[in-house]
Amino acid sequence: MEMMDEWSATEEKIIPYSIRRLDYRDFKEYLKGFEEEKKGCLYGGVPGTTLWAYEDERDLIIGAVSIRHWLNEGLLKNGGHIGDGVRPSERRKGYATKMIALAINECKKLGIEKVLMVCSNKNIGSQKSILNNGGILENEIIAKNGSFDQRYWISVN
Repeated sequence: MEMMDEWSATEEKIIPYSIRRLDYRDFKEYLKGFEEEKKGCLYGGVPGTTLWAYEDERDLIIGAVSIRHWLNEGLLKNGGHIGDGVRPSERRKGYATKMIALAINECKKLGIEKVLMVCSNKNIGSQKSILNNGGILENEIIAKNGSFDQRYWISVN
């Protein structure tokens, strides 16, 4: 709750979608949402898994990653396999790069050979984290809000 309260106070969009879509203050219902994600109820029939980044030493949730197990048309265009987010107070410390690397390992276990990640062309932090994990820019597309999203592919070895 502390992480979500911090993030909500910034009034920025919380990413990944799986952690913002339900009211986190109703923990029982919040947890049910992740069961729905596993069943494919969030991404047009595509199952997903949300993983949390947790730092033991400080007993602190750093952020989360959502992994979509395959891509449908919508995810291929502007969702990708992995969505990640780091709470505002923990950014620029290398956590996103590490979280993506760990998520790529999970994708490998799912049999995904190439991972698609999508971010805003204005989100320099996300771009760097993706590039640090071997991301190769394929193109930019117009997002739903009229801005531009960048689509990166990462080979899973």
